[in-house]
Amino acid sequence: MTAYDFDLFVIGAGSGGVRASRMSASFGARVAVAEAHRAGGTCVIRGCVPKKLMVYAAHFHEDFEDARGFGWTVPEAEFSWNALMVAKDREVARLEGIYEKLLANAGVTLMHGRAQLVDPHTVEVDGVRHTAAHILIATGGWPVRPDIPGAGLGITSNEAFELKELPERVLMIGGGYIAVEFAGIFKGLGAEVTLSYRGDEILRGFDDDVRRHLRGELEAKGIRMLLGHEVTAIEKQGTGLRALAADGSAVECDAVMFATGRTPNTANLGLEAAGVKLDAKGAVAVDGYSRSSVDHIYAVGDVTNRVQLTPVAIREGSAVANTLFNQRPTRVDHHNVPSAVFSQPPVGTVGDTEKQAIAKYGSVEVYQSSFRAMKHTLSGRTEKTYMKLLVEPATQKVVGAHMVGVDAPEIIQGIGIAVVAGLTKQQFDDTVGIHPTAAEEFVTLRDKVLRGRSVTG
Repeated sequence: MTAYDFDLFVIGAGSGGVRASRMSASFGARVAVAEAHRAGGTCVIRGCVPKKLMVYAAHFHEDFEDARGFGWTVPEAEFSWNALMVAKDREVARLEGIYEKLLANAGVTLMHGRAQLVDPHTVEVDGVRHTAAHILIATGGWPVRPDIPGAGLGITSNEAFELKELPERVLMIGGGYIAVEFAGIFKGLGAEVTLSYRGDEILRGFDDDVRRHLRGELEAKGIRMLLGHEVTAIEKQGTGLRALAADGSAVECDAVMFATGRTPNTANLGLEAAGVKLDAKGAVAVDGYSRSSVDHIYAVGDVTNRVQLTPVAIREGSAVANTLFNQRPTRVDHHNVPSAVFSQPPVGTVGDTEKQAIAKYGSVEVYQSSFRAMKHTLSGRTEKTYMKLLVEPATQKVVGAHMVGVDAPEIIQGIGIAVVAGLTKQQFDDTVGIHPTAAEEFVTLRDKVLRGRSVTG
């Protein structure tokens, strides 16, 4: 491999690319990574990290209200959008610096500039060409704007992190996790929020009971939900905007945010020149080892359109490093990946949905519970927590766990270990709960309902 400038050239310094770079270098490989924007990628710069910080900020609105029920006299609070943006930017910049330092300490060459493949072994960065024995595509994804008149008047999650001021009225278009998360953020920070989604229920792909429960809680918090609603055009109206719908209705607002999906970042990378095949959605087509149609070119993360989660990209990056430079060919199991939606209240989920379980096993035992959390007995809030376990009848293995409520992501992380390990419902029952917590409900569920293709009830 000494005939090449590098043993591995990574395009994209996001979570997957950075992990693959650092690990490969630790195994003795000569590694370079090129980043067209900022080190850290979607998660650190314009995704998970700033979003979670904004979720925290939004939740203080309810915390101040709830404090009164516990005897606190709280003066009327004031919120500064500018102060939040300054603090958020400072933390993002700190993390960006950490990413760059980690790469430098690992001996990885970081190049700031747009990279493009010239041929199967050559990458050009801002006019300078570099050769590599192996190439890794880790360029992530990018928000999609719908092809409708006036789409340029709206923003996406990228621009939402850079707004100069908080809009008074926000129209959120989309029904996925980004849509419900930002709807909660804007609402909690004081905006009037309307969510428009052309489907019949939010969070397509999640368990149906979770979808219904979350939608009810969002409506209870004052978010206006327009389901079966399709925006066909956006136009300026005075100092604001007007969104026109297919049914003839219109929504007036100050900002329109599109959360209508993300597309793999594969355009203008020169992949065609290198012979790399893309799938129907423009993602790099890869095998179980993240190898593309060209043996020495790999791809990880959102650019492959498999499971679009930061920890998955990191694991895929690690697997590529082990496969190429540690004599340990490694596949990544994309089944039973725990995930969270940082809506308000949040969602945590792992394993099969009820529909998926029925499709696999014919029938499934369903254990579920909905209750008012202990905190709200004094706060006066009506919000309810929802929990659900799915059990395969023949083996009694827990094949799915779902939760909507405070701390759901934190709780599901632990439950995910049990689901991945294939533990049974009896083993859940044999575990003593921690009282008083919401989490204990997962080991005290007793009432079951059998559901399936040939089962009623």
